[in-house]
Amino acid sequence: MHYLPDSDGTRRMTTDELRQHFLVRDIFREGKVTLQVVDLDRLVVGGVVPTTNPLDLDVPDALTTQTFTERREVGLLNVGGEGRIVVGDSEHEMGRLDVLYIGRGEQRIVLASSDASTPARFYLVSYPAHASYPTTHIPAADAEETVLGSREKANQRRLRKYIRPGAVESAQLVMGITVLEEGSVWNTMPAHRHERRTEVYMYFDVSADDVVFHFMGTPDETRSLVVREGEAVLSPGWSIHAGAGTASYAFCWAMGGENQDFADMQFVGMSELR
Repeated sequence: MHYLPDSDGTRRMTTDELRQHFLVRDIFREGKVTLQVVDLDRLVVGGVVPTTNPLDLDVPDALTTQTFTERREVGLLNVGGEGRIVVGDSEHEMGRLDVLYIGRGEQRIVLASSDASTPARFYLVSYPAHASYPTTHIPAADAEETVLGSREKANQRRLRKYIRPGAVESAQLVMGITVLEEGSVWNTMPAHRHERRTEVYMYFDVSADDVVFHFMGTPDETRSLVVREGEAVLSPGWSIHAGAGTASYAFCWAMGGENQDFADMQFVGMSELR
């Protein structure tokens, strides 16, 4: 179990301490299931990279359940090559940027790649679930897309919602991706917080020569993390979250908490940031 510090403790942290507590690294390991259980709304975040053999989604010791989804739901985003996920008796073909929502109570989850030389890279986010909803495959083309920002502000981006109320129902998980247009680097600004939800950003399509500077902390005590390809940042309700890259990139955002209202966010004015 990974425990997060509060806002007062975070103010006094060194760079290494911030990275240790808020940055999830080494998510995608070939041939392995890598999971981190966090006290942040009982989140589980991780990655699955099957190569020559399929991989079962087993239960981390911290969950003390018989199956992974005994009391929780799962969102899986493929950021790699083509693959497939078997849930119970159903098989779902997973192209790049497809998402699979898996509801509470499924007994068997197996993940595989179509080609071991270009394996699928499944990013996993899971929260506790109070109700069961149908397992649903959402192809990338079916995501609800909105264009945001402008070139003048260097924040033109395409926001795609996958798991959301009114489309793919869930107990509390809301999940999607944002893709920055070429020449744009800011993923959101003004920054915002979620007082009633927590959020995780997983950055991908970040080239080896580039990084993203992810801004976090309270509005009057901001901090930053240097984030690279395939790394995720944990964002508690008291922390802002925004970022700028040295080139365009993409990231997966996922939220859990008291509600599923995408617009329930507390924006922080530029004059408030320090």
